[in-house]
Amino acid sequence: MSATWYECKVKYRKTHDSGEQKMSTDTYLLDAVSYTEAESRITEEMMAYTSEEFRIMNIKVANFAEVHPFENSDRWFKSKVSLVALDEESGKERKTNIYLLVQANDVKEAFENTTIAMETTMGDYTIPSITESPILDVFPYFSGEEEPERFNESQPSEETTEKESAETVVEENQH
Repeated sequence: MSATWYECKVKYRKTHDSGEQKMSTDTYLLDAVSYTEAESRITEEMMAYTSEEFRIMNIKVANFAEVHPFENSDRWFKSKVSLVALDEESGKERKTNIYLLVQANDVKEAFENTTIAMETTMGDYTIPSITESPILDVFPYFSGEEEPERFNESQPSEETTEKESAETVVEENQH
């Protein structure tokens, strides 16, 4: 089962660099299988982050196909990527847009990081826009078996799935 990315807006009293406390509404991203799990996870994350009271103002499904963190980067950017495919019937190019969330320090670096993230793509693509995202932090779900450096929504390969199925059959036959 594939998880979905959720944008969660949380309002709380935040201590700024000047030492002044002000009410602030910040946006966080996390993956979950339902709104209920998203609410539970953001509550858990915020309880660890602040001792102040907070309110979850909004939770909505985010339209990110993939999320790419990069070390030594402090901001998140939304990259619109147009995948280009040739429609064989009409002979025309067809574009399909996907959105990536990439971590970078500025727009130029976000473009470079988007290009790095798309390195394994076999088809043609363009990057028509990159905008800074209001997302402050990303909380991916880790079961402990994943590589924490990359938390993309990639599906297991058929080979992996077939191998797991074969292992399950062997285990069932042993019992």
